[in-house]
Amino acid sequence: MADDRSADHGFSTRAIHDGQGFDPRTGAVIPPIFMTSTFVQDGVGGFRDGYEYSRGGNPSRDALQQQLASLEGGTHAFTFGSGLAAEDALLRAVLQPGDHVLMGNDVYGGTHRLVSQIHSRWGVEISTADASDLDAVRAAMRPSTKILWVETPSNPLMKVADIAGLAEIGHAAGAIVVADNTFATPYLQQPLALGADAVIHSTTKYIGGHSDLVGGAVVMADASLAERVGFQQFAVGAVNSPFDAWLTSRSLKTLAVRVERHCANAQAVAESLVGHPAITAVHYPGLPDHPQHELAARQMRGFGGMVSLQLAGGVPAVHELVGRTRLFQLAESLGGIESLVCYPSEMTHASVKGTELAVPEDLLRLSVGLEDAADLVADLAQALDALS
Repeated sequence: MADDRSADHGFSTRAIHDGQGFDPRTGAVIPPIFMTSTFVQDGVGGFRDGYEYSRGGNPSRDALQQQLASLEGGTHAFTFGSGLAAEDALLRAVLQPGDHVLMGNDVYGGTHRLVSQIHSRWGVEISTADASDLDAVRAAMRPSTKILWVETPSNPLMKVADIAGLAEIGHAAGAIVVADNTFATPYLQQPLALGADAVIHSTTKYIGGHSDLVGGAVVMADASLAERVGFQQFAVGAVNSPFDAWLTSRSLKTLAVRVERHCANAQAVAESLVGHPAITAVHYPGLPDHPQHELAARQMRGFGGMVSLQLAGGVPAVHELVGRTRLFQLAESLGGIESLVCYPSEMTHASVKGTELAVPEDLLRLSVGLEDAADLVADLAQALDALS
């Protein structure tokens, strides 16, 4: 739970201190990692600080959960072994057979797959709409819609959705509004303050920030929803390890300074790509001609570190370019200190090929890292200029 006493502190102060008090026994500035599966009891049922078994609770995980709740402006946070495990816990906590989930038509392919191929077997229905079009979302809502799921900015076309507008639509229909805040991070965007009921993160990405852990989180401000999600965490048990929780807490402390550098570098990269003859489109909310540029400027503190581009040469150009970049390494995932290039059609979104979520085959996604911006711009320029 978030610490009310820190509510008047700034983002970075809370990131460094909330849930991260020094060890009272030794005075260690950094809290220890509680690498234990179980806890000694003072007699039957005599739990020390409520700890019994690490699936149900662990001090390292609790510290991370307090950090995340504070930074997202929530009251409760729950962390998991992956982003999809976090999503699954929230879906299980809310849905029953016959319920409907409405998702943006540009969400992460694994999110859509989780509902369309797993939860659908238990009677849950799913459909999609353009989340950047409020009228389209309103028209797609059903009496059975229990979750309106938005990812903004979206993966990988970088569409920006009006969270406050979507919250109004969802709540009018009696649905819970879920915002995937992975791309923006709590530093750039606060979905709960804009009306969302729950925030989802793949903490693997910017929150972890160093490409050395896998994790996920759900944050909310509603006690009833928190109780249901907390039960899923305990009963299903897809929790993150104490070590991964500790690594994630470590990374959260530098989130603000890292994201500011990601944003600055991504802006430089996006601007350098505009007008190149090998490129037909650049997708980045920080560009003035982005369809939702003004919305992003109002809703976010910055435009993020993700850039997508489409190549005039199509699939052959895609394969040629990813073989020519030197600093942008071909890999899935995003949000780490190093720059990555991904081919979503065959990598992150391969599971939705042939569906309404299919990604253009000429599109590449860049996760712009913390290297010197000039070096990143030069790396892409030499690769683009060499395309046949």
